[in-house]
Amino acid sequence: MPDQLTPERPRAPERRIPTLGDATLFQLKATIFRFSRGVQDLTSPVARLAKADTANYPDLLAQSRSPLWADPRLAEAAMQRGKVHNLRAAARRLDRTMLTPTAIFSFWRQVGRAHGAAGFARGRMLQEGCLVATIGGGLCQLSNALYDVALQAGFEIVERHAHSRIVPGSSAEVGRDATVAWNYVDFRFRASRPALLRVQLHKDELIVSILGSGQRQRAAPMVALDVRARAHDCATCGETSCFRHGEGRGAARGARAFIVDEYWPEFNSYMRSAHEDGDVFCAPLDKRSDRPNYAWDTGIGQIRTAPISAFFRSLRSRRLSAQGAARQTALLAEADQLAKTLSANLSEDVTDVCVALPFLTSLWRDGHLGGRRFAVLMNRLPLSELHEQLDRASTGHRDRATLRDFRASPDLVDLEDQALAEADAILTPHTTIAALFGERAILLEWEKPCGAIVPRSPKRLVAFPGPTAARKGAYELREAARALGIQVQLMGAEIEGEHFWQDVSVRREGDWLAEAAAVVQPAYIEDKPRRLLRALSAGVPVIATPSCGLPAQNGLFLVPEGDVTALIQAISRVLPNDGAIE
Repeated sequence: MPDQLTPERPRAPERRIPTLGDATLFQLKATIFRFSRGVQDLTSPVARLAKADTANYPDLLAQSRSPLWADPRLAEAAMQRGKVHNLRAAARRLDRTMLTPTAIFSFWRQVGRAHGAAGFARGRMLQEGCLVATIGGGLCQLSNALYDVALQAGFEIVERHAHSRIVPGSSAEVGRDATVAWNYVDFRFRASRPALLRVQLHKDELIVSILGSGQRQRAAPMVALDVRARAHDCATCGETSCFRHGEGRGAARGARAFIVDEYWPEFNSYMRSAHEDGDVFCAPLDKRSDRPNYAWDTGIGQIRTAPISAFFRSLRSRRLSAQGAARQTALLAEADQLAKTLSANLSEDVTDVCVALPFLTSLWRDGHLGGRRFAVLMNRLPLSELHEQLDRASTGHRDRATLRDFRASPDLVDLEDQALAEADAILTPHTTIAALFGERAILLEWEKPCGAIVPRSPKRLVAFPGPTAARKGAYELREAARALGIQVQLMGAEIEGEHFWQDVSVRREGDWLAEAAAVVQPAYIEDKPRRLLRALSAGVPVIATPSCGLPAQNGLFLVPEGDVTALIQAISRVLPNDGAIE
């Protein structure tokens, strides 16, 4: 953002220390110019442009890429974080803006006034020849990039102003800059053909693109700049007698935010060991709610919860069916709404995010992860892998509805894959999930429940953690039970129908830890094998598939998914010879 009041070419300013009177006069002039522009906009209004998806804009017409973190000095860290935060806020308003030859694009009409209530923070901007800390500061990096891509695409420049001071290493050095200041210094252009504007922040770059249909223009892109050149702001200029001296100083270290949902002891232990002072913990609820699903106790001092949103999610989820696609789709939508609430805790000082998978897509789509490093707490398979595994399992089994009853929308699957591809790390105790991410995966240790070994008198009985669903291996266990003549203790909902277990002896009550010869879970999909862990901790043999995500250990017998013969053999090895079905 600029210090100028008229669109003149840059000139070298006299080096003098600004005074409070200078600042007051500047603000007075700025107020007059804002009023004048406001009257002009009333008489000749510029419409706010609508947004669209990318489907009708397959080709890249122009692109600008610029670094987000160009200054490694610790004294500049706070202002850089503020700048990147402002770029995130503006990107959410600009991304996917539809451009047409009949409409003028106005930077301020699209972004709106940059103030704290709109999500903007203090970043550095040019004012009276100085780089000062101001709310909304740093947006000129975005207006510069917009000017660059508009030139590359051959669009008509309607209004553009150069900076009044050339900052070393900036695009003003090559005359490729466009400064903005609410609302009287705007950047405006008109597209020469239908196009779509994309504004995205990755970890280290601001990427502004224009998409369309047809050939890319041959206009010269922005000249590469020497980003090693450093400019001084109020934190580093050394002018101790200036009335602004010290503005913009802040903590050199950025904070980390942990955004979680359902309690997992493995993730809780990780956060207890990984957090540092200044970090923030965000969850729908925490241990103070006395809800087992939110028993978080991470030791992080700053806690942010969303009890109202959590209450309404719980209320609505109770009205959903027990299983099926409708329930899963509704739960994804509820997680999306909750993520929007929790994202308000991502201040400009948060440079790293550790986010639970249910909230990942929302934070990624809305731009909250741009310019930040982030890790993902994986409590299930990625949707794309989940679909693939269910599709493989349903081959030849079209009658098994619970292998086909949940598919997320392609758009949601694509967004999740994009976000996971950009993640710096994947944290999970699940061995199958960890194997999907190679070196980026951090394999946590499953936490077994503590307790004394249960005195056992096993029978020809196996416990099925359930629910009775095809994806949990119910069909394979039913076939094995019939072949071996054993009893099955059911421990979950019977989704496949009331007659599913006919010709099999079943029970629904009893001490499964003491009497079951084994706990059997021949699942195609299993994200949270808590009962298997409980069984292993109690000394009960466990027969499961690799999809259950448990590492090799004593008492665990792994069989391939869908292999009934291997399942029968594994169960036979653990059955007592003289046990009886009761």
